Amino acid sequence: MKKQISIPFLSTVCLFVLSVLLFSCDTLRKNPAPTAHARKPNTTARRPGAALARRPVNNRPPTAKPSYSRPSGNYTREVPQVVEVARTYSGTPYRSGGNDKNGIDCSGLICSVYSEVGIKVPRISWQQSEFGTEVAGIEQIKEGDWVFFVPEAGKEGYVSHAGIVTDVRNQQEIIFIHASTSRGVREDNLFSTYFKGRFVKAMRPF
Repeated sequence: MKKQISIPFLSTVCLFVLSVLLFSCDTLRKNPAPTAHARKPNTTARRPGAALARRPVNNRPPTAKPSYSRPSGNYTREVPQVVEVARTYSGTPYRSGGNDKNGIDCSGLICSVYSEVGIKVPRISWQQSEFGTEVAGIEQIKEGDWVFFVPEAGKEGYVSHAGIVTDVRNQQEIIFIHASTSRGVREDNLFSTYFKGRFVKAMRPF
């Protein structure tokens, strides 16, 4: 009697265990181990700027990017007004970071003058030195052009000073207005001993 009861019971237990094992294996077969490609993160898609590169060209630029404006008409016609406004700053004391007639620096003078005539241009001198079109040669400089200088005569370096050309009298007298650190806003000759050696480029903003 005991043998008849124990054999079916053991058979049932064995059948149950076997079923569980088979089911488990089937489940594992349906979820294979991830491949090497799946484990490797897509670094290209996550690289900073990758998403921006896919944006359409005509998307609105980021708000942080400064926007500048152009003269409403021909820039040559605006130049006399630019020169006139610039000269109203004559005698203004130099002040680093200044933007008005209480005190102004060289790049602030350019920015403020153009602002008064309704044109928005860069505020920082190195940005101004890349704004517009570079004048091919010193003999082609005109009134309204911007001139730029480096700190030390005869040496390359960062742009440290800027001014607006107010008068071209001849090839040896190109007058520009600027904010001198020692004498404030004044006009000087590009060919003076001090400035000639430090001059590096001229830009025509428009």
